[in-house]
Amino acid sequence: MQRLQDLRVSNIVRLTSPRTLKDKLPVTEQAADTVVRGRTEVEDILTGKDSRLLVIVGPCSIHDIDAAMEYARRLKELREKLRGDLCIVMRVYFEKPRTTIGWKGFINDPHLDGSFDIEHGLYYARKLLLDINALGLPAATEFLDPFTPQYVSDLVSWAAIGARTIESQTHRQMASGLSMPVGFKNSTDGRLQVAIDAIRSAMHPHSFLGIDQDGHSSVITTTGNPYGHMVLRGGTQRPNYDENNIADAERRLEKARLPKKLLVDCSHANSGKKHERQSKVWESIIRQRVNGTQSIIGVMIESNLFCGNQPFPDNPSKLTYGVSITDACISWEETERMLSGGAMLLKKVAAGTEA
Repeated sequence: MQRLQDLRVSNIVRLTSPRTLKDKLPVTEQAADTVVRGRTEVEDILTGKDSRLLVIVGPCSIHDIDAAMEYARRLKELREKLRGDLCIVMRVYFEKPRTTIGWKGFINDPHLDGSFDIEHGLYYARKLLLDINALGLPAATEFLDPFTPQYVSDLVSWAAIGARTIESQTHRQMASGLSMPVGFKNSTDGRLQVAIDAIRSAMHPHSFLGIDQDGHSSVITTTGNPYGHMVLRGGTQRPNYDENNIADAERRLEKARLPKKLLVDCSHANSGKKHERQSKVWESIIRQRVNGTQSIIGVMIESNLFCGNQPFPDNPSKLTYGVSITDACISWEETERMLSGGAMLLKKVAAGTEA
């Protein structure tokens, strides 16, 4: 018989099942409390019960566990300091979608050497999420591979579906079953309708192929996710965070009979991929909130211990500590300054001491 399958597959390695990994790294009561509290806070912001501004902030991608934990400890202190005006959730991204090729993130290649030790990546991704939640700091991530949520979603308070996967039926189905609020980005070319379609699709029940907690192929049936919302990240050669674009997004959501709730990404096309421009987007969002734009419920900021980025390494041991290896980020000092200044202005307006 001629060979009919796996003609272009060089290797297949069986992974630990989600249940086995969770048995090795079980959720503690403290971590569970953080996850539930984080999800509730985001849901309350989306429904208008909580008037604070949601801030998803952290590294573009996780590649160094020690640096991520140092960042998390600092962010936890800032979250407590500014909790009256901002709801801060740490951006903890392990999967990186690529337009063509490139490093696909910590879960896919945790050693940064092309060894693709996914078993190691899943273990330490889950452990990091446990440790961050143990601090009392909720976590946010983007889900790319549809199997990943089975391993780590119980430790995530906010999730994103990215601009490169927003039109994927697989990701819309997955989002319909996620246990946390989900932000849907507009497409890389700036189209909003694909995000609206994704939100509407994910609100409804779906049945699709997936894996269960034991790693067996299964039919997954969902009830739909009522907490989908749009994330504005700009498009090809055009940002979309200004007043006119916000008003256009509001009209489109209203026409689709969806809640007028928007989260603005300060990075990516909105900053022209220039990390120093994120502060300009942040200042615009704070100004619009001060002027009464209630549809903007949150922002996303790419931030790290130190500013900028560095090339993907030929030798991982030569990496500079606390500097991104993907998109350039603002520094911790700039992050603290931006968030503290914005919170102070929001507090003054809430108190009626500034027009």
